[in-house]
Amino acid sequence: MIRHLVARGLSALALTALPVLAPTPAHGAAPPPAAAPSHHRRVFPEPPSADVARAELDRLKVETPHSMAGYSRAAFPHWARQYGECDTREVVLSRDGREVTQDSACRAVTGTWYSEYDDKTLDSASKVDIDHMVPLANGWRSGADTWDTAQRKRFANDLDNSQLIAVSAASNRSKGDQAPDQWAPPNIDYWCTYSRAWTHIKSLYGLSITATERTKLIEMLNTCD
Repeated sequence: MIRHLVARGLSALALTALPVLAPTPAHGAAPPPAAAPSHHRRVFPEPPSADVARAELDRLKVETPHSMAGYSRAAFPHWARQYGECDTREVVLSRDGREVTQDSACRAVTGTWYSEYDDKTLDSASKVDIDHMVPLANGWRSGADTWDTAQRKRFANDLDNSQLIAVSAASNRSKGDQAPDQWAPPNIDYWCTYSRAWTHIKSLYGLSITATERTKLIEMLNTCD
């Protein structure tokens, strides 16, 4: 009897010592999409207030555009690697989207994005472009033609300031490399933020503006009031 009870006790101990194994995925099954690590998530950089932007605008140099001679998008290396497999584009897609999931290569596979430029909601990353608030070619015409490659790379991948934003591909391509006096967001409700962001980036990077660009930025900043 005692031997029988001991045997039962040893069996119970052996069962409790067995490790709990996670289910094994089916052979060849792809891992489920994952969200970007929380410690890498960013908040869209809010540009300064309208009053600060107006003060920055007053300090910007007004001049005619520089020559486009020698310009190439390749002179502004992008999109740079940010962490793991994620480059700048994928970081902005994750930052600006809602319920974004990414695959093992950091590509956005699900999510929705709101395009501030044209007041549209997009349900696929393929419909989203990452816009440079101050376009690369505009930057070149207003001073980036004198920069070294490292400075151009910082400008093209600036996640710390209001230079990059996820918008509809249609609005980004409509904008092209145009300044606010040539193109402004169809969504007038966004003019305040757009002009603050544009002015702040030009101020941060010491870029110039044209006289007509300045006039339009004043008009757009006045929508903040």
